[in-house]
Amino acid sequence: MQQLTTREEQIMQIVWKKQMAFIRDIIEDLPEPKPHYNTIATIVKILVKKGFLKSELIGNVHQYSPAVAFEDYREDDLEDIKKKYFGNSLKKMFAHFAKKEDFTEEEKEELIRIIKSQKS
Repeated sequence: MQQLTTREEQIMQIVWKKQMAFIRDIIEDLPEPKPHYNTIATIVKILVKKGFLKSELIGNVHQYSPAVAFEDYREDDLEDIKKKYFGNSLKKMFAHFAKKEDFTEEEKEELIRIIKSQKS
C-alpha cells in the first residue's frame, strides 16, 4: 500500500471519521488557516487516483468515502514501521514502547493476558 503525505493522511483521517464527506465537509474539519477549496479538491482527486477514496456523484457534487479501511492502513503502516525501525521484530518494537510508557499494573496484566491468549 502506498504511503500518504501528511496532508493526504489528514484528509483521510477526516473521511475515515465521517465515512462520507464532501470537499466542504473536509475543509470544515481542517485546522485554521483553512486551505483553499481547489487545494483540497486536488488532493482528494489524488486520493481517488491512489485508490484511497471512492467518489460518488450526487447531483452535480462529488461525495467521497473511504476505499481503504482505517484498520488496513494502520496495519500496513505499523508493518512498515516495524520493518524500518525495529528490524522486522515485534519483540523489539514492543520493548521500545514498553520502556517509553508508564503502564499501570492493570495495563501490564491486560497486556500479559493478550500475549498469553495468542495461539502458538
